[in-house]
Amino acid sequence: MSAISKYEMRARSITSLVCVGLDSDFDRLPIHFHDDDHPQFAFNKWIIDQTHAYAAAYKPNMAFYESRGVEGMTELKMTMEYLRGNHPDVLTICDAKRGDIGSSNSGYVTSIFDWYGFDAITLHPYLGREALMPFLEREDKGCIILCRTSNSGSSEFQDRKNKKGKKLWEAVAEHVAEDWNDNDNCMIVVGATYPNDLARARKIIGEMTMLVPGVGKQGGDAKEVTRVGLNNDGLGLIISASRSIIFAESPALAAQQLRDEINGY
Repeated sequence: MSAISKYEMRARSITSLVCVGLDSDFDRLPIHFHDDDHPQFAFNKWIIDQTHAYAAAYKPNMAFYESRGVEGMTELKMTMEYLRGNHPDVLTICDAKRGDIGSSNSGYVTSIFDWYGFDAITLHPYLGREALMPFLEREDKGCIILCRTSNSGSSEFQDRKNKKGKKLWEAVAEHVAEDWNDNDNCMIVVGATYPNDLARARKIIGEMTMLVPGVGKQGGDAKEVTRVGLNNDGLGLIISASRSIIFAESPALAAQQLRDEINGY
């Protein structure tokens, strides 16, 4: 089963487009988790147990684990093993933003897909299709290409226009949809903080799926994302929230409320 099919089956089965970002910043973990031998894993396990009924996907950001060296990477591996063992139908996304020359990417493929066991990964498009082929060739895995990101400084390059007036992010979206998606395993990242661009991206890529960060603490509006982003099947969106869920007083309630808010639209 492809990563996208896995996500769609999960989304339909629980009626949810919510992705919980496991951005488990060690310094922000509740103090009692610091007493555990594996604090990040213990926290992640608690979050997963709290939210899995509403989560169609989980998305750990590698930075929060790599910054702790061997301990952090070990606890990310433990988190992945827990998800595969207990919730194998939930899509797992490695938010690593990889993208290098082909030989280096082959190493990343082995690490992310085969050792950690992720279903999908976020990728930089800057080096082009040829460089990303080790990822794109994995038909069973998802390649989520950075396109129109949610951060406030993204327009510095992404909004630059060519002589025909096309923005760089629009060119990326076109290339992914028309040239890179031979195996139907590509998605793109478009931030919730730019709803007009999200609507434009939907027109460019057709029925493809978008990972949409920026709902919650970054100020993205779930109503606008849903209104302009859904495809004709009522899917096509992976709506990601991290801090607003995992550091909420009740992560379960926060995830449920986001799920219900999206479904209400």
